[in-house]
Amino acid sequence: MAHWQGALTLAYRRDELRGAPRTVLHDRHDGPLRVLASLYPEGDSICHNVLVHPPGGLVGGDALTITLTLGDDAHALITTPGATRFYRSTGAPATQALHATVAAGARLEWLPLETIAYSGCIAENLMRFDLAPGAEMIGWDLLALGLPNADQPFVRGRFTQSLALPRRWLERGVIDAADSLLLDSPLGWAGHRVLGTVWFAAGGALAAPRREALLEAARAAASADPLAAHAGATAVHDGIVVLRVLAPRVEPAMTLLTRIRAAWRELAWQLPATTPRVWRT
Repeated sequence: MAHWQGALTLAYRRDELRGAPRTVLHDRHDGPLRVLASLYPEGDSICHNVLVHPPGGLVGGDALTITLTLGDDAHALITTPGATRFYRSTGAPATQALHATVAAGARLEWLPLETIAYSGCIAENLMRFDLAPGAEMIGWDLLALGLPNADQPFVRGRFTQSLALPRRWLERGVIDAADSLLLDSPLGWAGHRVLGTVWFAAGGALAAPRREALLEAARAAASADPLAAHAGATAVHDGIVVLRVLAPRVEPAMTLLTRIRAAWRELAWQLPATTPRVWRT
């Protein structure tokens, strides 16, 4: 059986076009993973891109690699048109790996739509973000186990996730469908099957008043949300603020993550809550 092996390289730089700043993308792909045209709904300084994977998902043996670099003072917003899907495997793992390097003064918004782990998958989702001093990012990850509304619960398989911001935050989790203590315990997923994580991170320490303002904005958004009982925010390091939420379905968790991203964008960068057009199509 043939497997998809895809590699995508995205390199952003800040150019001065007729005296005005513009973030420009140079991309290269090998395989099915690629990027759509660069869009500038907020003006030339912020480049919006949508990553597309025409096969629609990954099966055992597939591997997708994304290498992302932002030069000094560039600003990129990256999203997807739909869910990333890890389908059933017959034994080999399916892997998606992202490595982002963000230079001084650059801003990255990593905002893919949800990842769905189908029952029977053996999957790995690996993310690493290297932020230089002066770099900042807003990122999120939304993981859904199975398709319970379609009567396809996550009853077999394993999903491994690694999320690294070196020297600030490093975690690696393995979610096994057979681990009922993790999935059903109130100390774990508490019977929910959707986990959302959103973070604001910097390449150095955030000033204490700014960090506290970001933390309080996340807590205020969560406390006013129907998922308030299953959400919590913390500053795990002086250079990062994190909120996590459990939910029964993707949509309410995505609503909360979107609200927090909007609040952080305005608070930290004085930018409006512009949403990618693809989310509305």
